[in-house]
Amino acid sequence: MSIIALAFTLFTVSIACKNNDSAIDNAQPVSNPAVAQKQVNYDTDIITGAQQTELLLPLIKGKYIACVVNQTSTIGDKHLVDSLIASGVNIATIFAPEHGFRGTEDAGATILNAKDTKTGLPVLSLYGNKKKPTQQDLADVDVVVFDIQDVGARFYTYISSLHYVMEACAELGKPIIVLDRPNPNGFYVDGPLLDKAYSSFVGMHPIPVVHGMTIGEYAKMINGEKWLANGVQCDLTVIPCKNYDHKKMYEVPIAPSPNLKNMRAIYMYPTLCFFEGTNVSVGRGTAKPFEIIGSPYLKNTGFEFTPMPGPGAKSPFLMHTKCYGYDFSAKSLDEVQQGKIDIQLLLNIYQEFEPKDKFFLENNFFNKLAGSAELMMQLKGGLSEEEIRLSWQDDITTFKKVRKQYLLYPDFE
Repeated sequence: MSIIALAFTLFTVSIACKNNDSAIDNAQPVSNPAVAQKQVNYDTDIITGAQQTELLLPLIKGKYIACVVNQTSTIGDKHLVDSLIASGVNIATIFAPEHGFRGTEDAGATILNAKDTKTGLPVLSLYGNKKKPTQQDLADVDVVVFDIQDVGARFYTYISSLHYVMEACAELGKPIIVLDRPNPNGFYVDGPLLDKAYSSFVGMHPIPVVHGMTIGEYAKMINGEKWLANGVQCDLTVIPCKNYDHKKMYEVPIAPSPNLKNMRAIYMYPTLCFFEGTNVSVGRGTAKPFEIIGSPYLKNTGFEFTPMPGPGAKSPFLMHTKCYGYDFSAKSLDEVQQGKIDIQLLLNIYQEFEPKDKFFLENNFFNKLAGSAELMMQLKGGLSEEEIRLSWQDDITTFKKVRKQYLLYPDFE
């Protein structure tokens, strides 16, 4: 079933429940037979690349390394950096992606250079004015180690940071080791392909929104397809996971960013992130980011919330503005991980939204998220979900053939 297809059990943050008869409630159930019939059952036997220190340590022994890491870079309950230091590894620098080394910064917030208070190591930002390590940054580095948990969506910027780190390594002759981690959305491929004319930090490569690859597999694709500047290729080593394949469900043990707090949000992210290019809040500034949506331009649905500043959302979109919308937080994981982007949800919200000319933000950020202007035109043109989905099927078929070349694990099909 689609994320929003069932009749909702709606409740408000500040007022009591009441019934509504919106277009959302009348949406017809849809399903993906490949995943809809199986119950979410997380595999606990998966061993990440970082856990396999017996493979990593010989590659970095006696060398000075840089770590591209954040709060998800752990071995058990210990941070990778702490584990490597305890093993006698010489760490020269820490590079921090979007949300920072500790993963507490807002989406889009400028990350500043700093010093890690625990280790005393310099922390250099790869988000803000500088997204690519410089020659000076890597001057005293022999090897770069990349270990960050991704969520498998094109607009999640950790893969963009990966691109720039690989590019710097290729240009400066520095090897890079990627410690692979499972992709929690790695059991399907879906969404429109990015048009290179719309390349940005929220989408750099000609791939669908949901690419169905681990970050190690994705690194191999970046290298193999020669997507780095001037077609350069880096000296890449991937330490793969054990006991993982693309049919397995993986529960992320640590929130990969401040506003993806749980698996429900991670499953809904590839759909709900599109609303960040519209006048619809995805719940930043509430206790349920990417589990609720709402806008002052939607009618009173019986559920309302008001985004407020707080940790991970210092200035949330529509801050201090009452938003009417929908709460998906009571949905089971089986209901929200349907193996496809819920285009019907976008269609229904656009249909309810008035006035229509206020739906898309004037900065056209929606087109950057979608990867072209086509999806916006399709929504405005009243195309059906089937028609929209059909428009990108040929591209997905072609992409899957390329993707197969770089897979490290058995596929979902």
